[in-house]
Amino acid sequence: MEEKDLEEYISTIELSGITIGHKKEVNRYLSRYLEYLDYCIDKAKSLEYFKQVKEEYSTATYKKEMYQILKYLKYLGVDWAKTIELPSDPEYIPKRFTNEEIQQTISDFEDNSYFKQIQTLILLGSSSGMRAEELYQLNQKDIDLDNRTVHINHNPLSGQTTKTQRSRVSFFTEGTKQALSEYLDFFNCNNKLDRLFSQSHMIHLFKGAPIRVKDLRKVFSQEWDRRGGPTSIKKLLMGHSLRGDVDLMHYNAQSEQDLKSIYDRVMNNALLLSSS
Repeated sequence: MEEKDLEEYISTIELSGITIGHKKEVNRYLSRYLEYLDYCIDKAKSLEYFKQVKEEYSTATYKKEMYQILKYLKYLGVDWAKTIELPSDPEYIPKRFTNEEIQQTISDFEDNSYFKQIQTLILLGSSSGMRAEELYQLNQKDIDLDNRTVHINHNPLSGQTTKTQRSRVSFFTEGTKQALSEYLDFFNCNNKLDRLFSQSHMIHLFKGAPIRVKDLRKVFSQEWDRRGGPTSIKKLLMGHSLRGDVDLMHYNAQSEQDLKSIYDRVMNNALLLSSS
């Protein structure tokens, strides 16, 4: 086995429309595993590696990495991989986020030279329900300020992907619109920034922050539910998989304007996500 064999596999799964972040994650898991085995698949040494990962990481992380390795081994036709079972999912208790925590996080960045960018990312993520990867891939042309609409595109050829492989729209609040307008002026006059929210740049800025970029989606979900917003509409805005949801798959058709009207009734009077 050689590195080119792994590259061929990554190219194969890339055709399914996986996100750039997921592709990098899978490549990292498999590269680490294959380097440990010196690119020679061996059951005894593989089991040794699996035990090492299980002892070093949490059950959730172990299961996540093992799933990708076993998937790869089955792709290669390795029979003994079928005998290895993954552990049950650990119990997960989501963290509760409050308005005060969001505002405090924004305040903590006030002296940062990239404050406008950071504030806008927090407000946009918290008011639209976008995934972190979707925020990182966002282009200026995807944002309609006048209508407070963000287009979340699935177009792998242009470097934009969504988890469900479907494009969608979501919306943002008036407070977010104000912050976004100010940030776009800053962005267009700043030759140091080549993307609205570059992943490596944002990860660096949020290192040590009480709220991570991927938490912003949870903030939106929790606030929507506190305000009594319909779960079906939240699923559409957040880009959840519709598999198994008979209502959304076969009955509940909403236009973009329908979605925006419902969004505004639920979210646009929120004290949360004010840019002040």
